[in-house]
Amino acid sequence: MQENKNLELNAAAIEKLCDGAAREVDIEVVAETGSTNADLMARLSAGASTPARPVLRVAVHQTAGRGRAGRPWLTVPGGMLTFSLAWHLPQAPYNLLGLPLAIGVALAECLNALNQNVQLKWPNDLLRDGKKLAGILLESAAASEGGTWIVAGIGLNLQVSDELEAQVGRALADAPWLAQMDRNLLLAQLLNALAAALQQFGEQGFSAFLPRWNALHAYAGQTVHILDNGQVLHTGKALGVDLHGCLVLQTEHGQVNVLAGDVSLRPVA
Repeated sequence: MQENKNLELNAAAIEKLCDGAAREVDIEVVAETGSTNADLMARLSAGASTPARPVLRVAVHQTAGRGRAGRPWLTVPGGMLTFSLAWHLPQAPYNLLGLPLAIGVALAECLNALNQNVQLKWPNDLLRDGKKLAGILLESAAASEGGTWIVAGIGLNLQVSDELEAQVGRALADAPWLAQMDRNLLLAQLLNALAAALQQFGEQGFSAFLPRWNALHAYAGQTVHILDNGQVLHTGKALGVDLHGCLVLQTEHGQVNVLAGDVSLRPVA
């Protein structure tokens, strides 16, 4: 019975465990929705009243979760954490190129403090043992009061079934020990890390996260392909990222700085 209680999500319980900037976040927990990102983006759309405070929306189950480039994010009830955080930043959208990487740093550092041995794959994934453990989807809307409202969607695998791996078409990482944690405590710790990181990004930009990202780089010094719709755009040694969040590659034709967009990274076997 206690194990089942640990898997329950409760907004008030999460709120009690928050500290720092996370205390300013309104927390919502729903049993099911299509997409937490879509829910929050709808509130930020033209004509909608913007939130007075940051909002965390957590779904026990998402039926239409999305990843980068419009790809579906498949979930199983109870097998993962799916949530989105709406936050106002003072920067204009063109100054937020490094934000997905900063969010990745915050999540990875939090999970590594829980002994998960997580690394970062440019630009939006967290890896464990070379397999995807979590993904980040970042969307934004210009704020009427200036700056930008961002919505950061997170999907974190806790228990992955063979059926889900078959649906996705590749091996996935999971975190069985985290799956046994009190979900409210786990979510509060992730929110504490995210809120602190977003506050820091608002004040300092990506510069505060650059060395931290490079220290967690899963493919540092390795040869990788950069793909666009399955076609190889670049091949080179991954050196790290720059101040704009671009991946720096050393190719046979010289150094190339790759903007994220909808491209993807694959290690060269």
